[in-house]
Amino acid sequence: MKNIVLIGMPGSGKSTLGVLLAKSLGYSFTDTDLIISRIAEKPLQRILDEDGLDVFLKYEERVGARLVCDDTVVATGGSMVLSEAAMKNLKSNGTVVYINVPLNEIKRRVTDIKTRGIAFRKHETLDDVYRERTPLYEKYADITVDFVCGKIEDAVNAVIERLKDNL
Repeated sequence: MKNIVLIGMPGSGKSTLGVLLAKSLGYSFTDTDLIISRIAEKPLQRILDEDGLDVFLKYEERVGARLVCDDTVVATGGSMVLSEAAMKNLKSNGTVVYINVPLNEIKRRVTDIKTRGIAFRKHETLDDVYRERTPLYEKYADITVDFVCGKIEDAVNAVIERLKDNL
């Protein structure tokens, strides 16, 4: 079986949804942000603060471009789509699912952009990040699932239904 690769904005629920989706399907689960933290031996925000955005994006690209797994739900960092090499690898053995959450809901969920480990330039806002990345999420997605609010289980079921439709 292929992997299921979750992409979307920070705060879209990729990690939470990913764990529940993996349990529902009997898949393994991995979160690329956790792999990056382990490799760098520090939390994402410290990588950004101490090493800078470019170093963080290199870590992310390396993880995404080299990740090898099967029957796994992969929750990616929100900026993974900035790396063509990473997305090429992830798509090669996976179905990419874009968890589409409107900007106003992302803003409600992400209350402190400066401490959450979100990859963005110093002058950028969440609006800027959303505008830059949305076309990339759409480009790489095999499936798009719109999720605004409600039970996370409903989003899991929606992803499963869309995956069945995509087979």
